[in-house]
Amino acid sequence: MDWHLLIGQATVNGLIVGLLYLLMAVGFTLVFGVMRMVNFAHGEFYMLGAFAAYFFTTRLGIAFLPSVALSFVAAIVVGSLLEWFILKPFRKDELNGMIVTIGLAMILQNVALMSFGPDPVSMQSIASGATTILGITVANSRVYVVGFAVVVLLLLYAFLRHSRGGRGLRAVVEDSETAAIQGVRARIYYPLGFGIGVGLAAIGGALMAPLFSVSPFMGQTPLLKAFMVVILGGLGSIPGAAIAGLSLGLLESYSTLFLSTSTADMLIFLLVMVGMLAFPRGLIGRGEA
Repeated sequence: MDWHLLIGQATVNGLIVGLLYLLMAVGFTLVFGVMRMVNFAHGEFYMLGAFAAYFFTTRLGIAFLPSVALSFVAAIVVGSLLEWFILKPFRKDELNGMIVTIGLAMILQNVALMSFGPDPVSMQSIASGATTILGITVANSRVYVVGFAVVVLLLLYAFLRHSRGGRGLRAVVEDSETAAIQGVRARIYYPLGFGIGVGLAAIGGALMAPLFSVSPFMGQTPLLKAFMVVILGGLGSIPGAAIAGLSLGLLESYSTLFLSTSTADMLIFLLVMVGMLAFPRGLIGRGEA
């Protein structure tokens, strides 16, 4: 048994899964940072992003990368409209907002169920062949998914740090009242922040659609893992979510290599609980954009 290859493959798989958790968690964190709302419909936007990519590629014949971009734009539009017409009265109301997003999740899941049916569907691979890196063979489709995810995260970082809209979002996250005094129109950034947050979940679903099957119930597990990442990283902290997301993906991949899936899941939950006890405010701290 070549442990070098096994561990290398586990590392690649862990990074892929970690990037998925990271996209989900950063979007989750952005929504909480802007609205102080725990969005339990986040997993359904992941699912809708996957179905959007499936629809654009298989039904309309659009190339994969433009399909991912269209899925992102569609999620921003839908998310912004839902925030404005449904979630607006519950901004910064954590308990009632959480209950409303649970209801929204059920509605979106059933819409997908009626539209696409209960059976999982599959997409064609986005690329054929494989790439060998340091003796480790990785399917090109997985390499492209990693590349796309990294580009999305870099673009998000550039947007938040160097654009006027990004600076406005960060100001609202840090202190919406002070931002309003400085002329930042918070009412514009609430739907924008929610739209971008759920758009990141949709990108995660769209990127993973060619690697896994797509079904109306596929968002539940990524939502749970993203919630773990957000809590461990520090609720509202994007750097903390980045560290926790990649760490959780690698830990999950390594533990699955040596243990059964159920045992690995128990170990991961145990380690997350230990991490929460050791860092009660998260790895980085709460509320930092």
